[in-house]
Amino acid sequence: MTAIDHEIDARGLLCPLPVLKARKGLAGLAAGQVLRVLATDPAAIVDMPHFCAHAGHKFLGVDDLPDGGQAYLIQRG
Repeated sequence: MTAIDHEIDARGLLCPLPVLKARKGLAGLAAGQVLRVLATDPAAIVDMPHFCAHAGHKFLGVDDLPDGGQAYLIQRG
């Protein structure tokens, strides 16, 4: 299991807000630290990996949450 350094709850927000919140959250972390973003936006499944690829971060994966949302793990590059 990956250690999580910070978590952002973006559930209920629509594109592009989950990615914008992730970008802001990652800015406050050191390289190698992990951010967990909770989101319910259906577009986030495409947006988060795309954002990571273009911003130099490592997309660690996504897990389904019991409430129907997803938890995205991102390691700061």
